[in-house]
Amino acid sequence: MKKRPVAVVVIACVYILTSLVEIPYHLMEARGAFERDMVWAALVNLLPGVAGWFLLRGHNWARWLAVAWIAFHVGLSFFNSWGQTAIHALFCALIAYFLFRRESEEYFRA
Repeated sequence: MKKRPVAVVVIACVYILTSLVEIPYHLMEARGAFERDMVWAALVNLLPGVAGWFLLRGHNWARWLAVAWIAFHVGLSFFNSWGQTAIHALFCALIAYFLFRRESEEYFRA
């Protein structure tokens, strides 16, 4: 088995933790009522956990999912503030950089 790059481990762990925190948060935000938007938010926040888990297992598609998920948040943040958009864009650029550099490419190669 190829050595897993530290950056991949860190990103995967952050994504898994994001799911573990965000899913209960969005479900509790619904306050007992069945709110379709909160259920969708919880399901969308399941994606980083899936991406993180499969990043650790070396699946190439998981890094694309990880970048797509944060890029989605860049798009969502356009509706909030420029500060949020800038932070999400910075995270997106850093995540893409670390998941697609040579060291990571070798790890994800089949």
